[in-house]
Amino acid sequence: MPGGRLTQQERQQIALGLADGLAYAEIARRLDRPTSTITREVMRNGGPTAYRADLAHRATEHRAHRRRQSAPRGSQAPEQAHGRDAEAVREYEEAWTTLLMQQGLPKMMSRVLTCLYTTDAGSLTASELVKRLQVSPASISKSVTFLEGQGLIRRERDEGRRERYVVDDDVWYQGMIASARSTAQLAETARQGVSVLGPDTPAATRLENIARFVDFVAESMTRAAEQARDVLYTKPGTTSGGTAEPSPDR
Repeated sequence: MPGGRLTQQERQQIALGLADGLAYAEIARRLDRPTSTITREVMRNGGPTAYRADLAHRATEHRAHRRRQSAPRGSQAPEQAHGRDAEAVREYEEAWTTLLMQQGLPKMMSRVLTCLYTTDAGSLTASELVKRLQVSPASISKSVTFLEGQGLIRRERDEGRRERYVVDDDVWYQGMIASARSTAQLAETARQGVSVLGPDTPAATRLENIARFVDFVAESMTRAAEQARDVLYTKPGTTSGGTAEPSPDR
């Protein structure tokens, strides 16, 4: 079943697909599974170069056994706000965490950021993060320090003078602008090579073309970020003017 847990046979098919150099999407298509399921399975079990079906299956059974042991008898999953399915939320958070790890963010920092993203308030205290993620206060402290240094979260104090960690809506805009600047630096470096390697040489031509391409991409990213910035503050179903947002096909 596409929505059920992966079987040992499916994990063997994943390992064979990785060995054949297949993309996650192709492996997922062959197994009739979401691509995110395959990505998460591989990333949490050694990555594409170290994935082993038998070890991955045993690790999954071990995690499930630990969850059963840690849960008090007769207890149920914590009640979710707005009638959400607790298991579906957990799976979604794992998918977000995996995606952030693929982007280069360390695992613990990815878990903290995902936790903040999926919280309605968009902010949590250190003790709340410790409780939700079941990790030590030191792990939370290290993670929030890293995330704050990257501009991904900010600190503020609530009415009770408790320090809270907040995901700012504007962080996506700032991150896009920073990415565009970094991309523009790549173009500048490529152009420096044109004079070093000599104009009209094949290498110089290649670098000039790279610079022109990267310039266009950086400018497009900046322009798009500026144009779409207000979207980050738009309430669902409304435009910035407060009117109902028309459907895309209208």
